[in-house]
Amino acid sequence: MTAPFADRCSRLAAEAGGEGVAAVLVAPSPDLAYLTGYGPPVFERLTMLVVRPDRPPAMVVPTLELPLAREAVGERVELVGWSDGADPYALVADRSPAEGRVAVADRTWASHVLGLQAVMTDVGFEPASLLIGRLRAIKDADELAALRRAGRAADETFRQICAMPFLGRREEEVAADLARLLVENGHARADFTIVASGPNAASPHHEPGGRTILPRDAVVLDFGGELAGYFSDTTRTVAVGEPPEGFAEVYELVREAQEAAVEAVRPGVAAQDIDRAARRIVEAGGYGERFFHRTGHGIGLEVHEPPYMIEGNETPLSAGMTFSVEPGVYLDGRFGVRIEDIVAVTEDGVERLNRSTRELQVVN
Repeated sequence: MTAPFADRCSRLAAEAGGEGVAAVLVAPSPDLAYLTGYGPPVFERLTMLVVRPDRPPAMVVPTLELPLAREAVGERVELVGWSDGADPYALVADRSPAEGRVAVADRTWASHVLGLQAVMTDVGFEPASLLIGRLRAIKDADELAALRRAGRAADETFRQICAMPFLGRREEEVAADLARLLVENGHARADFTIVASGPNAASPHHEPGGRTILPRDAVVLDFGGELAGYFSDTTRTVAVGEPPEGFAEVYELVREAQEAAVEAVRPGVAAQDIDRAARRIVEAGGYGERFFHRTGHGIGLEVHEPPYMIEGNETPLSAGMTFSVEPGVYLDGRFGVRIEDIVAVTEDGVERLNRSTRELQVVN
């Protein structure tokens, strides 16, 4: 396990100790990859990292996966192998406290949690998301560099897709082009490609299908992929020829809301204030009820992770946090508009990780 991962485990142990948590249990997930650099597939065989404030970390691993685990984590983590027929939960219990509070990572299968509860009867279990989420929310220099690269690749994908034909093609065809371009521009894979045209654009998570794109359609393009383990996520809304009636007004309102929310980003500001900055403008324009999702979500090893830009989240922003800013307005049966960039909180303000134009693009 290299220095960054060892430091992350040490910081998690310190966070746990400071909160009175006796151990943190982490199954295969982005959390495990973040803490150790080890990303095994999620199987029914238990793999579990045990992080404690009072001793070095240990990881229970199926014996057949020990070579891969050892290659990833080296000597900094005690590896405990178990063979089929053995009880891995007992091995985790042996390396965990006999009583007290134990935090379990969110992605742990319910069957594994139940197995742990059966052998750790004097332990109180709780979610580990607050502890691990605080660490993962602050990106280091290497993580920020990966997110910048992913953002640039998504920007180039948008530039190229706008030069391709939309009219007369099916949504799923344009979505396939987006996926191909994401990979050609440096992503290891495309993760999602929303292409929502005409009335479908009023559905924020529309799945692209067989609808043919028509003249005067608004088309929402929301797409992203994985690059060096980190994700891109951007949204732009384009018009096929002359925009539909009323579209220009709504588009400008959303653009202004997105700009206001980005400008509100700086250290110390509460996450909910980013949501409020966008929502004030949309509400003043008369479309408050048609903006019915949060303004943003954190991004990194996952497309959606803390912090969330939503009313009620008083978490103060800190330098190194990265998240989306994506207000939208959706008019049933007519069209939708969403504009999304990933931003990073800097020491004195904000950096956009997406630089593609936010001016309305008219496509053919």
